[in-house]
Amino acid sequence: MVWRVPGSNTADETPGSTRPLPLSRQQSRRRRYAKRAVITLVSILLVGALAVGVLFAVTPSAGQATKLARAQASSHGIAYPGPAVPANFSRPLIATEDHRFYSEPGVDIFAVGRVVEGKITGKPDQGGATLEQQLAKLLYTPGSSGVLTEIEQVTLAVKLNLTYSKAEILRLYAEVAYYGHGYYGLEAASCGYFGHPASQLTVVQGAMLAGVVNAPSADDPIDFPAQAHARLAHVISRMVAVGDLTQAQGAAATSSSLGIVPRPDAGC
Repeated sequence: MVWRVPGSNTADETPGSTRPLPLSRQQSRRRRYAKRAVITLVSILLVGALAVGVLFAVTPSAGQATKLARAQASSHGIAYPGPAVPANFSRPLIATEDHRFYSEPGVDIFAVGRVVEGKITGKPDQGGATLEQQLAKLLYTPGSSGVLTEIEQVTLAVKLNLTYSKAEILRLYAEVAYYGHGYYGLEAASCGYFGHPASQLTVVQGAMLAGVVNAPSADDPIDFPAQAHARLAHVISRMVAVGDLTQAQGAAATSSSLGIVPRPDAGC
């Protein structure tokens, strides 16, 4: 007879059986680190989700955008809503200001990464605000700046993207933007600079207007034609870069006449 100690493991006495080997210290440490990493990641995601929820709750509603645009149009003495945005304006605008406009959720993640990197390393701001962010600035936070304002603009940009179609966002942007020389709104700018409605803009005229919204006072084509032409050349080069124009078309557009015939009343 074989005596066994009570509670002892008999599996090792069975032919062909193997006893589980204890984890090494290194394996145990790896598991602890992996567990901590998972907990940390989940915590970050939860905090981020909570922060996003708070920001969505405390920032204004995107539904106010049309009301704000109408109020701005009224203050500038222009009609609201204006006509649909023509392709000869939207193409150069998107190529220059936000070439991922149709695919992004109101915020360009790559541009946000560059901004964060710039703030950490001290590099100059490379821009990259989407059209939704620019629209949020024009409608909700004109004249404001700072980190909190930028966070608010990012949140509002996402809200605008969720509330309006891309065509509606383009229209809102075109209607509230300032184009220099006292012209607010795309229709007034087209009539004021060229003497015809926006629907008749040529590619080069649309490119000039798309370029001037970045710095309407500095790039005013009437007061500062050299700066305006340099900005126009940049817009055309961006259109070539994203495939909207061929090299030959870009060269022709850059050298073509704008046909500016300024009208003080901005009427067509």
